Amino acid sequence: MTVKDIKKKIMYILGGTVLTEDFFWKNARFIITVFVIIVLYISNRYSCIEKMAKIESLQRELKDAKYESLTISAELMGVSRESKVEDMVQKNGVDLKQTKDPIYKLGKK
Repeated sequence: MTVKDIKKKIMYILGGTVLTEDFFWKNARFIITVFVIIVLYISNRYSCIEKMAKIESLQRELKDAKYESLTISAELMGVSRESKVEDMVQKNGVDLKQTKDPIYKLGKK
């Protein structure tokens, strides 16, 4: 194959004369269908990648919220211990005393 033959074939394709042949007109539906399927595949893949990135972001956010919740819960447990409450009452000078009587539960008879 010579350089002239290669140039001739390139001009044949780029010039558009290849589209006037019967092969392309007979298979136009098939070519259009394949093109549409390829476009749908690419858009579906892009959409899927976007959704996966969003899911990963939300999972990281959920993990951070869980750790924050555990931290706050641990702090609350530490502050609400009886000895801590007694220390805070005495430190702030609130006039409260711990009862020595047992607790009575009121119920329906």
